[in-house]
Amino acid sequence: MRNRKARLTLCVGAIAVAAGFATPAHAQPTGPATALATVQAPADTTPAVYGRAAYLLDASTGKALLGRNADTRMPIASLTKTMTAYVVLQSAKPTDMVEITPEDVRYAVNGGGTSAYLRAGDRLPVKELLYGLMLPSGADAAHALARAYGPGVPGFVAKMNDTARRLGMTDTEYVNADGLPMPGGDGHSTARDQALLGVKALENPLLKQVTATRRHTVEQTADHRSYTWTNTNKLLGAPGALGLKTGFTRAAGFSLAFAGERDGRLLVGVLLGETVSSRRFDTARTLLEWGARQA
Repeated sequence: MRNRKARLTLCVGAIAVAAGFATPAHAQPTGPATALATVQAPADTTPAVYGRAAYLLDASTGKALLGRNADTRMPIASLTKTMTAYVVLQSAKPTDMVEITPEDVRYAVNGGGTSAYLRAGDRLPVKELLYGLMLPSGADAAHALARAYGPGVPGFVAKMNDTARRLGMTDTEYVNADGLPMPGGDGHSTARDQALLGVKALENPLLKQVTATRRHTVEQTADHRSYTWTNTNKLLGAPGALGLKTGFTRAAGFSLAFAGERDGRLLVGVLLGETVSSRRFDTARTLLEWGARQA
């Protein structure tokens, strides 16, 4: 058992989970997924959880309700964009305008990433770009924001890593603002670190609003065309669900950072390395219901 304290505005006390068996940081899941056991209660009282790593935190008390391989480093794909949004709002105002460049558009297309289908020459407020970043998981929006608030993407990535250290995310290293694979190697994080980030991100009212939005439309103005974005997070719609972020690459598998509010409690969870896309949302829904019943 490994204990570690993290200072969080919403959390008090120590967060403790079982480390589980070691897994190579960049190994891909192979074969059928196996259920993960909780560390807080007998296995027959907990829901089945699949994938390579899982973590569920009661952020209102700082108590870890479930964990397996919570400190194993692995790629996290587009969960990276939660840090991008968080860092942007450390210095940007929601009303700040960012002009989309051809480079931003090409980056998403050439990198094979998901896109918000931004158009070069459009000028959009930071608030709207956050919806483009978090709902359809736009790599073009990530590149535009990182370029504007680094300044430059390398400078922005340095800010992401500095922020991770400040938040106590000691097992996290970012290499870009979107989580796409890089020639020099992917970044990495852990289920525990991403839960810590989720708690901090949800302290920001705008980010909390964005991540809980199922569909968002931007009306056309003289500065930009109209856009409509649908959230990739199918957990939304469940009672109290706040969303957070989805992710997928071949190396990372299917990932999900999720949160929910129940009876005045904030639960934050992370699933990494799932092999079935839809199952992560069912698992998260079940974990939120189960977690709400834990003392």
